[in-house]
Amino acid sequence: MSFGNFVRKARDTTLPHQRRLSALRSCVQLYRPIGFEATLSFLRAKAGPFRTDEAALLRALAVLEASRSAWQEEKLAYAVARREAKQRGQRSPRPDDINPYTPTHWYGARREAALHTVSFWYQRRLAVLITDDDKPSQHLRECVQTCLDTDGHLPTEQRRLLAECINQLTACLQPALWHGDQVAYLRTRDLLTVARHLEAATAAEG
Repeated sequence: MSFGNFVRKARDTTLPHQRRLSALRSCVQLYRPIGFEATLSFLRAKAGPFRTDEAALLRALAVLEASRSAWQEEKLAYAVARREAKQRGQRSPRPDDINPYTPTHWYGARREAALHTVSFWYQRRLAVLITDDDKPSQHLRECVQTCLDTDGHLPTEQRRLLAECINQLTACLQPALWHGDQVAYLRTRDLLTVARHLEAATAAEG
């Protein structure tokens, strides 16, 4: 079923609340730019207790729809730009072109949602990803703690550490790691996810 169909079910006041809640969760399955559970957590923070409150459910749905619409607009703009580039002879995107077809941040509230996601990972899972013999993960934990303590601000030195951490994790996240040690691959992937959200959460505004 499509996103639009699930939206209609979530809005249908003739359905029991639990069915409407299930429809909202299905919407999130189809559009979860910061991860399924983190997206639900962000919607609760923005809209209120939608599991039990109808008005909050409708607010959460509106927040999700607005973000998805902004994402769809960016995808359309990217497609137009790529067509124009191909007409000029540029057959492949540049390395620094951002492809929006797989959303990696919350459209419309990127920094706010990233900060929420960093906090979500910190509370739920970050501790199990950190090991004593892994400097990048320790540096990442330090940066996360500073970010949360300062509402999204990092001093210059920690910004440098975060950039180094992202580079190191990206270099490690290769198919060879998956084939050699799937647990290590998944841990590295999760650390990189946290690092990317942290990068967005601490980005300068404007």
